[in-house]
Amino acid sequence: MKLILIADVDGLGKAGDIVDVADGYGRNYLLPERKAEKATEGAVRNAERVVEARREAEAKAKADAEGIAKSLVGTRVVIAAQAGDEGRLFGSVGVADVAEGIEKFTGVELDRGTIDLAAPIKAIGLHEVQIKLHSEVVFPLTIDVIPA
Repeated sequence: MKLILIADVDGLGKAGDIVDVADGYGRNYLLPERKAEKATEGAVRNAERVVEARREAEAKAKADAEGIAKSLVGTRVVIAAQAGDEGRLFGSVGVADVAEGIEKFTGVELDRGTIDLAAPIKAIGLHEVQIKLHSEVVFPLTIDVIPA
């Protein structure tokens, strides 16, 4: 059965893709759940426009992410935190603190979901975090935690 996906389906495709699936899968799951429609001639032309628009949006998102990455690569973001004599922080520096520090030092506002912090930072010094702006745009950023 030839269908056009209306919504993204894991393991099958994205919205606008034309897929060939088993009759039962299409009739019993994809069509009733409104995740696909029958591949008529008019629907195929419409799907091609949807796919082209998705490609353009994806290319623009990647270009935007690369532009932000170029401005941030090599930048050291300084974050002040309360610390004891041995260099251990009284609290910790988390993703929200890193996002706030990046915005304060560079003027670039990042979504918290783009910052990959394995564990909260609990000591002063240099720490490296990964920033994932796009599936193909990932780069390290140096965070310098200093005592307040």
